[in-house]
Amino acid sequence: MRVLWLICGLTCVALALIGVVLPLLPTVPFLLLATFCFARSSERLHTWLLTHKTFGPMIEDWHRSGAIRPVAKKAATVSIAVVFGISLVFGVKTTVLVIQAVVLSAVLFFIWSRPNS
Repeated sequence: MRVLWLICGLTCVALALIGVVLPLLPTVPFLLLATFCFARSSERLHTWLLTHKTFGPMIEDWHRSGAIRPVAKKAATVSIAVVFGISLVFGVKTTVLVIQAVVLSAVLFFIWSRPNS
């Protein structure tokens, strides 16, 4: 079972790293899931993730108080706006734009309703 948790954790870290450069793929939720998986499979990787200079503070903020840093909130907002703008430029169908606007608005509401760390 530890091997399955390890594979899941490593997959989540890989998805989180991809999410750093792809605007619609979230980073922190995958890191939180990786932390959960590593806690059940590898103490070394769990500690590495919690003490990582970039990712560790985000994970700690979320675990402590469900908080998101203002810089991360702003970056997410800009990314979402850019992605929606690209959809507009490429002339995506109106139906897709409406669905995209609703989903992205819900994501922004969730992000901005979390406390600041």
